[in-house]
Amino acid sequence: MSVHSTTIQVTYDFICPWCWIGEVNLERALAASGYSTDRQISFLPYQLNPDMPVQGVDRKAYRSGKFGSWARSQAMDAQVTHAGKAVGLGFHYERVETTPNTLAAHRLVWREQQAGKDASCLVKAIFRAYFGEGRNIGDLNVLADIAGETGLDRKAIVDFLNTDAGTAEVLKLEAQSKASGVRSVPSIQIAGDVISGAQPSEIMIQILKRNQAA
Repeated sequence: MSVHSTTIQVTYDFICPWCWIGEVNLERALAASGYSTDRQISFLPYQLNPDMPVQGVDRKAYRSGKFGSWARSQAMDAQVTHAGKAVGLGFHYERVETTPNTLAAHRLVWREQQAGKDASCLVKAIFRAYFGEGRNIGDLNVLADIAGETGLDRKAIVDFLNTDAGTAEVLKLEAQSKASGVRSVPSIQIAGDVISGAQPSEIMIQILKRNQAA
């Protein structure tokens, strides 16, 4: 297995279903290509709904307004659910009642990465909690529970989330992503290559192997 110093950067948001699918495809591509990095994947925040109220909003009302009807939203959800099932992910939109504000979740991932820790497990747990279990990931206590379930110190997480720590840093990272041209997520950067959208793992494997040979 070849080891590279390249940091793979994943720009994402927790309410983006394709980001969860893209993360899984990247994980599979890394395993299949034999490509390994001596640094962990770096997750960069991107809020699709930066003006979302802190408490979130009723998902049915929000999606109906955004897409014109609840029926259209459900059709889109069915498409995502089918795509997720193909890669082993269980989307259960019938459990999701709230479209959340994701700033606190991004702050939590930022905290782990600032400490030099691999945030992959936490990221996957938050995605699964929202899309698979319908939990309100904008609720600080829910976030603390999820973090605790991954082995983190729940009390320390509660103390952190009840401050503004990381807020300015997360917003700065998001602004930098937008300034660099990111307009949609997921956006996965591997060395000089940028993969936009939840591309199949086969495409990611090709890019990884190209960088591996470079």
